[in-house]
Amino acid sequence: MDRTGRAGPFPRHRLLAVCTATVLAVPGLAALSSAARAADADLVRNGGFEAGLDGWTCTAGTVVGSPVRSGASALRATPAGGDNARCAQTVTVRPDSQYTLAAHVRGAYVYVGASGTGTTDVSAWTQSAPDWQRLATTFRTGPSTTRVTLYTHGWYGTGAYHADDLSLVGPGVDAGQPPAAPTGLTVGTVTSTGVGLSWPAVPGATGYAVYRDGAKVRTPSGTSATVDGLTPSTAYSFQVAAVNAAGESAKSPAVTATTTAGPGGGDPMDLPAHALVGYLHASFANGSGYTRMADVPDSWDVIDLAFGEPTTTTSGDIRFDRCPAAECPGVETDAEFKAAIRAKQAAGKKVLISIGGQNGQVQLTTAAARDTFVSSVSRIIDEYGLDGLDIDFEGHSLSLNADDTDFKNPKTPVIVNLISALKTLKARYGDDFVLTMAPETFFVQLGHQYYGTGKWGGQDPRAGAYLPVIHALREDLTLLHVQDYNSGPVMGLDNQYHSMGGADFHIAMTDMLLTGFPVAGDAANVFPPLRPDQTAIGMPASTNAGNGHVPSSEVDKTLDCLTKGTNCGSYTPHGTWPALRGLMTWSINWDRYGDWQFSRNFDRYFG
Repeated sequence: MDRTGRAGPFPRHRLLAVCTATVLAVPGLAALSSAARAADADLVRNGGFEAGLDGWTCTAGTVVGSPVRSGASALRATPAGGDNARCAQTVTVRPDSQYTLAAHVRGAYVYVGASGTGTTDVSAWTQSAPDWQRLATTFRTGPSTTRVTLYTHGWYGTGAYHADDLSLVGPGVDAGQPPAAPTGLTVGTVTSTGVGLSWPAVPGATGYAVYRDGAKVRTPSGTSATVDGLTPSTAYSFQVAAVNAAGESAKSPAVTATTTAGPGGGDPMDLPAHALVGYLHASFANGSGYTRMADVPDSWDVIDLAFGEPTTTTSGDIRFDRCPAAECPGVETDAEFKAAIRAKQAAGKKVLISIGGQNGQVQLTTAAARDTFVSSVSRIIDEYGLDGLDIDFEGHSLSLNADDTDFKNPKTPVIVNLISALKTLKARYGDDFVLTMAPETFFVQLGHQYYGTGKWGGQDPRAGAYLPVIHALREDLTLLHVQDYNSGPVMGLDNQYHSMGGADFHIAMTDMLLTGFPVAGDAANVFPPLRPDQTAIGMPASTNAGNGHVPSSEVDKTLDCLTKGTNCGSYTPHGTWPALRGLMTWSINWDRYGDWQFSRNFDRYFG
C-alpha cells in the first residue's frame, strides 16, 4: 500500500507463449487417404461453440452470434495485459496415431495448436485474417499418449480474435461409460478444521471427485481424501463421485460430519464475529491527514500500524519510525501513543505492526536476514506492547525460483525463510499472537491461472507467490484480507475474468479463497479453502484511497451474497458463509477523510 494513499499497482507482467514446431497456415495440407478417413472421427467436443463454452476452458472467451462461419455461434476472445485469451480442451486419443487439427479463425495473430502429444507439440497461426481463414496442422501421438490438449489463442495487445469449427480428425477411442457411483463413503479423522474421508474403489474409475455441501473441493486419484480449511464446530455434508474418460458418475449418498471446537472455542483471538480491520498511517503523512491513535473510533477492531520497513531490502532489519511533528502536525508523543494503544487493547481492540507496504520491500534471502527479521520485529512488538504482526509484502518482496513449482513444498529462500520467521514469532508469543496478511490479488488469486514462471518459463515469477506462505501458516493465520483493489482482471472459478468496480469482483475473489482453487489450472493440485472466520475482504475506504473503490450499496451486495446467499448478481459463489469475518480497508485515515463512510456502513450492516 502506497504512502500516497494507494496500494501499489497490479504488477505488470508478460506471460510468454511457447509454440513448438509452429507452422504458418498454408493451403493444400496433405489429406488423409479415403480409407483412413472412413475410420476417423472428429474428437472435439462442441467445436462450433453451439453449446456455449461447454467443453472448453477459456481465460477471456465468450460466445457470440456474429460473426460466425457456420451454425449460430462462434468464439470471441480478447487478449489483455499478460493474458493471450487462451481457450483449451483436453481430448482422449489413441497412442501412436496420426491426427489433423483444424480451425477457422479471424483476427490478427491467431493460433491453434496441440500440446501433450507425446512427440512434437504443434501449432499453426496466421498473422492477419480479416475474414475466416482455415488453420491446420498434423501430429502423431506418442506410444503411450492417451490425452492431448487442444488450444487456440491470440497475442498480447492485438485485439479480439474469433474461432469457429475446431476439429481434431483421427482414430477415435471408445470412452465407454462413466463408472458406477461410489458406495460406502465413510468419515474418518475429524479435527477442528478438517474431515478425513474414505470409500471402496469403483471398477473402471481413474479418479474421484469429492464434494462438500454440493461444491467440488478435491479430485484425488485414490480412495481417500482430507477436506481441510473448515470452520470449527460446524456441520458439513460430503459426497464422492467416480471419474473416468467417459465422465463422472452420480454422487454417492451423503455423509455428514461436524468439526470439533478449536482452541478457545475456535477463536483464540477474541475478535468479534464480524470485525473491521484498518490501517493507520503511523509513520508518514499524506493527503488524508494524520490521525492520532486515541482518535480512532471504536468501530475498528484491528488497527494495523503502517508501516515497519527494512533498513535495506535484504537486511531483514525492520524499523518502525513514527511520523515526525514536522510532517504530521499534532502527532502525539511516544508516551501518549503507547498509552492510547493500551487503551484500545483494554477496550478489546488488537493493534499490530504492519510490515512492508509499497515502499517497504522485504526479501529474506538468507538465514541471517531471517533471524534479524525475527529479532527486529520482536523489539517493535515489545516496545509498543503490540498484539501481533501484519504482513503486507508487495512489489518484488516475494517471487518464486524457476524450479519452485509446488506451493505445498516451497524451495525459494525468500519464501522458506519468511515461513520460518513467522512460525518462530508465533511460537515465541504463543496462541494469542495475532498474525494477518494483506497480499494483492496478483500474489494469490492469479495463482489459479499462473504460478511462478510456469512449466515453460517466461511468466512473472511473482504470480501466486503468497500461496505457499498462506498454506504453510493456515493453522497460525488469524486473518487473510487480500487487497481487492489496484488489481488487473483475474479469472475466477467460473473461468471468466472479473474486473474491479462492483460486487461481482469481490464475490468472485472471496469465493476462490473460501472454496479453494486449482493452482495453475491443475485440478490435481488444489489450494485448499480457508476458514470463513479467518477471511476478510480488502476494499479501499474512498475513491482517494485506491482504484477499485465501490459505493456502500456494492459493499452490501457483496456481504449479502457471501453471508446470506442473496443479492448475488451475475456471479454465483460455491457456498454461503455466515461466519465470514469481515472487511479490511486502506485506510483509517482515508475513511476519516471521507467522513467515516466506510466504517459507518460496516456498523450499520452488522448492527
